Amino acid sequence: MFAPGIAAYRLTGATLHVPLYLSYLARAHGDLGQFDDARRCIDEAITAAEVAKQKVWEAEVHRTAGEIALKVSDGEAKAETCFERALAIARQQQTKSWELRAAMSLARLWRDQGKKQQARELLAPVYGWFAEGFDATPLKDAKALLDEIRDLSGPQIQARQT
Repeated sequence: MFAPGIAAYRLTGATLHVPLYLSYLARAHGDLGQFDDARRCIDEAITAAEVAKQKVWEAEVHRTAGEIALKVSDGEAKAETCFERALAIARQQQTKSWELRAAMSLARLWRDQGKKQQARELLAPVYGWFAEGFDATPLKDAKALLDEIRDLSGPQIQARQT
């Protein structure tokens, strides 16, 4: 089930980055409609992160689990739980880039559920934290999402400019 490269890498006893690699593989399976394989890979990624104590990938792995859950019918509740977990982990670790990605995923879900105000209230402060890097894709995507869900009567959200 796992890609030969990941299997070979693991046979060496290496554990560094395995959770991230498995989450990429899970995402690929999900994109191909191979949902059972996607779930197995993402579950293995979560386990690998816990066993190897590789907390650096933990938020992103949970966010990816949420994205995979969204691809399955009736997966919104599980996706929301995964996104909230990813957000909590990123906040605990004070990793703003992972927090932004988790907030964007949850904000998109809430937007799709008609909870635009909640989505905006979640994403705006995270986006507003950044003071540079506005040409980077994640910040461009966050700004576009904020513009999309912006309450027309509300104030514009701007990131800090230094």
